Amino acid sequence: MTGALSWPFVRLYTLALLFFSANAILNVIIPLRGEALGASNTVIGWIMGAYMCTAMLFRPWAGEIIKRRGPLKILRIILIINGFALLLYTCSGLEGYLIARILQGCSTAFFSMTLQIGIIDALPEKDRSQGISLYSLFTYMPGILGPVLAIGIWQTGGMNYFTLLLIAIAICTAVFGYSIPMATELKGTTETREVPGFGVIKSLGQLIKNPYLFKCGLLMLVASSVFGAITNFLPLYAAQLENGSAGVYLMLQAGVVVVARFALRKKIPSDGRWHSLFIMGVMCTLAVAAQCVSYSLEGGTIFFYTGAVLMGTAQALLYPALTTYLSFVLPQMSRNMLIGLFIATADLGMSLGGVVMGPIADVTSYSFMYMICAILGAAMIIFAYDRRKIFVGERA
Repeated sequence: MTGALSWPFVRLYTLALLFFSANAILNVIIPLRGEALGASNTVIGWIMGAYMCTAMLFRPWAGEIIKRRGPLKILRIILIINGFALLLYTCSGLEGYLIARILQGCSTAFFSMTLQIGIIDALPEKDRSQGISLYSLFTYMPGILGPVLAIGIWQTGGMNYFTLLLIAIAICTAVFGYSIPMATELKGTTETREVPGFGVIKSLGQLIKNPYLFKCGLLMLVASSVFGAITNFLPLYAAQLENGSAGVYLMLQAGVVVVARFALRKKIPSDGRWHSLFIMGVMCTLAVAAQCVSYSLEGGTIFFYTGAVLMGTAQALLYPALTTYLSFVLPQMSRNMLIGLFIATADLGMSLGGVVMGPIADVTSYSFMYMICAILGAAMIIFAYDRRKIFVGERA
């Protein structure tokens, strides 16, 4: 294992691509289907938010259970649950969608932790940011074509194609996942052991007590709330725009994420130090992106699609930068669980992007709701600045 682009890691990235392919389609179909069935933005937000809310609840336990039971066994169970959830979308209404989102959230919590723990543990320190960035890149690649495909399916009324597509994704993901002997290729052993460290409940306090986890967690929470609001309601907001297409926006945003994460993967800090200007720049990009989307009703599609480019850039850089930083500064004994808590803040943010922003959109408008997102992002620019020695000095 000498690099993030070696063959065993490429196989893991490919599995991540397959696993998250359905989301690129569901993130468009579910809001449109919900509106067609008469659901309010609040209801749609709850259904969409259930996915990440469930992932958030299971994430802190995932790292501990994976270490005790072994990544390969957990992975195979998760692939079965995920396949069942995808099949449920093909034969149910809104109630079934909610159950399927919950099952998907549980699957995602364990799946992403399995792969990310393997990547962090197996790669040299200097390559960690590249590995995390490439993993995240492959999870976004389906978003390039998926939204456009979903819009095409919806506009033609071809829900039979929707059913066939989800079945194909479920089968391909399971078959490919079962072919990966991840435990032996990444770790060199199938040994499982109980890892000393914090209990899950006890570790929740570290979100406040640990300065590294608090700063990264709050930044990720706010940023993910903005990302979630974009994902959950853009298909409905774009319908209000003249010449605006949700499919094109999401394709452009995902394309920027993919290109930026690959092209800039070596630029993401991987030295265990806090780079204030880098993080402040990312949060500034996020705030401007949200404001561009908000203003696009008045300013036109040029602001709409500019927002897509800027939002994709922020998504590409923030998560791998914060995850890599935490992999250096968190205590080794409890690192996996605490990183799980950090990722849970991202899940919570995505969920809040639907659960909280949906009612705001019902009471005001989509444009006003996205302006709120821009204000939240701007506030985080100030919060990202930190010159304390524990952040910029020698790593803990």
